[in-house]
Amino acid sequence: MRLNRTSLLAGVACAALAAGVVPVGSRGGPIGFGLGPAMAQAQNLGQRVVSGYVVDANSKPAGGATVFLRDLKTKSIRSYTSAADGKFRFTQVNMAEDHELWAEKDGKKSATKTVSSWDTRKDFVCELKLK
Repeated sequence: MRLNRTSLLAGVACAALAAGVVPVGSRGGPIGFGLGPAMAQAQNLGQRVVSGYVVDANSKPAGGATVFLRDLKTKSIRSYTSAADGKFRFTQVNMAEDHELWAEKDGKKSATKTVSSWDTRKDFVCELKLK
């Protein structure tokens, strides 16, 4: 059996699809292989650390503040009490989900920050200012 170039390329393309690599044509030229949608999303799979400081209206550390992290898909909320220096830290935060982050203490609340699934940083660091 003799294979021509078209059937050979079709076979290679099928094998590439099965392996998770998407064939990409370029202006009628030969098929090359690039990263398709499955590989592009893979960079946001995994866990991240969300950390930072809670400060009062005068930018002084606010120890004892409650910091909230809400998963916008599941609506679950995690909380953390900031240390004396205002520091907080959440580990194992799913990078594929969007989250909201805010702090509260003595009736004062910070602005809500969004931790987006589009943000590829493994370490998300921010300051939450109580008002």
